[in-house]
Amino acid sequence: MIELHLHLDGSLRVETALDLAKIQNITLPTEDLKELRNLMEVPEDCPTLHECLKRFDLPIMLLQTEMAIERVSFELVEDLHKLGVTYAEIRFAPQFSTEEGLTQDQVVAAAIKGVKRGMEKYPAIRCGLILCCMRGADIEEKNLETVEVAKKYMGDIVCAVDLAGAESLFPTKMFEPVFAKVKEYGIPVTIHAGEAIGEVSGPESMRKALEYGAKRIGHGVMAIEDETLIQELIEKDITLEVCVTSNYHTKLVPSLKEHPIKQLFDAGVRVTFNSDNMIVSNTNIHKEIEILKTQLGFTDEEISTMQKYAREATFIK
Repeated sequence: MIELHLHLDGSLRVETALDLAKIQNITLPTEDLKELRNLMEVPEDCPTLHECLKRFDLPIMLLQTEMAIERVSFELVEDLHKLGVTYAEIRFAPQFSTEEGLTQDQVVAAAIKGVKRGMEKYPAIRCGLILCCMRGADIEEKNLETVEVAKKYMGDIVCAVDLAGAESLFPTKMFEPVFAKVKEYGIPVTIHAGEAIGEVSGPESMRKALEYGAKRIGHGVMAIEDETLIQELIEKDITLEVCVTSNYHTKLVPSLKEHPIKQLFDAGVRVTFNSDNMIVSNTNIHKEIEILKTQLGFTDEEISTMQKYAREATFIK
């Protein structure tokens, strides 16, 4: 089983969140695990991607020490192994863990240490780290620092750079200087694009991602609105990292049954299925497969084909 699109901070164990808060003397709104889970999960009535992203505030608050980052990285590898995942690329934004004095370099080094420890304990799984630059105002300096750290650690678990965040508020075209540097360094690229409804977050956002050198696109669901773009994705062998449950939670689609992943697959696009955030979206790779089969009409053979697409698109060969 392969996971190409999975966020570290969105997959933090609820029990670990409570424990880390106690260790770091952080007061949480509640110490009841059920209530805490409700605070970390996206509600069914979440109206937008922007609102969904607020669910990351609590995990990020807890990931401000090297100990916490290493532990959570290790535990995610462990959780994936227990799910039967044999290859995963875990992504996170190192700049989010610098609020208490850590450098991005220290943050990434801690995550690498945790992932390596996980793979040593569970040799059946192989994992890479994707470093996320973030959409936002006045953030270019931090993003360029992320790129420099990615360059330093490329090949040592780190395998690519991403761009994530509120796509409709901060269009992909704003980040050209960052991806010019990524291209200069020859770092592999995947970009969140086509994951929100709006003029700047649909097909045009995906085209800009391709212009920046992305060989994979995170989500990319809005390609369904543009037949020309669909053909371009097919011709260029671009892989879409689709996350069905997450797309429903952010209201990109009105229901699971109306998700266009099957239409894109049937058209010939190299779509893959992923969890995105195991805690925030209360899902995992097996739950996603069940949705594909029961809600969207995928056969076992078609699911195997998507896993083949995922295997061929991995950044670590």
